[in-house]
Amino acid sequence: MSALIDRFGRRIEYLRLSVTDRCDLRCAYCIPEGFKGFEVPAHWLTFDEIERLLGLFAGLGLKRVRFTGGEPLLRRGVVELCERVARLPGIEDLSLSTNATRLATMAADLKRAGVSRLNVSLDSLRPERVEKINGRPVLDRILAGLEAGRAAGFSPIKVNMVAMRENADEIDNIVAWCMERGFVLRLIEVMPMGDTARQMGYLDLQPVKARLRDRFGLVDTVMRGGGPARYLGTPDGRFTVGFITPISQHFCETCNRVRLTVDGVLHLCLGQEERVDFRALMRAGANDAELTEAIRNAIDLKPERHDFVDAPRKLVRFMNTTGG
Repeated sequence: MSALIDRFGRRIEYLRLSVTDRCDLRCAYCIPEGFKGFEVPAHWLTFDEIERLLGLFAGLGLKRVRFTGGEPLLRRGVVELCERVARLPGIEDLSLSTNATRLATMAADLKRAGVSRLNVSLDSLRPERVEKINGRPVLDRILAGLEAGRAAGFSPIKVNMVAMRENADEIDNIVAWCMERGFVLRLIEVMPMGDTARQMGYLDLQPVKARLRDRFGLVDTVMRGGGPARYLGTPDGRFTVGFITPISQHFCETCNRVRLTVDGVLHLCLGQEERVDFRALMRAGANDAELTEAIRNAIDLKPERHDFVDAPRKLVRFMNTTGG
């Protein structure tokens, strides 16, 4: 097996795959209300194309895959796709990020299909605020999805909260809520992708981290996973909260991941424009050796770091078009 190592010595072992850019919510930091720029289904990678491409990545050292969107549970046949990807030699961890609106009816099937971990988006525990931030009155469905995930045996379940001025007053309460239920909480700074996200109101998580450390008696800890979060936890290990801080404390020097869009474009950095169109290569008849070489060449394009701080208006694409 030949490792994928970029020009800066980072080993690329983690791929986030957007299986659809569609979503049933309209979260202000992701898809603005009225957005019409969705990819046509004919351009989506087929399940055969996904399996083929990820198999080649796995042969080069890819170990972790996360399904994202949009909302991945909207993709017809997604459970079958989970089964196919989970079976690929070399893939050690298949996880899924979801808004949980459909999780109540799908959690058990996803677990049986080989999904090992869930990340669930939850930005508020107030119904009216969820409706305002997420664009739909769905708090009850999210909570039902979380309970179904627990009942299906997913453990731990990570709750992702995008921290904004809009919901900053709830952070401590959500920490306590997750602590009581055994969920891992992850607080995420808004990334300036598209005008709507830039207007959400950036919240620096460094003061929040210091406050939570003192109030809840948290200590530095580590947690298994391939993502960028830095963690605090209770001394007894029963609760963990992670901080994903692309603005206040970037993590580019340890970035081990790339992103593949629903239409087969590989993005080498969430905050830069380097990309390679693998759908075009596959549909033009590229063989496996040619695709493998294209993967190696793509990794060489991965930039050293993002420009979210120095050029916050650089990216015009929305989060749903790239994958979470």
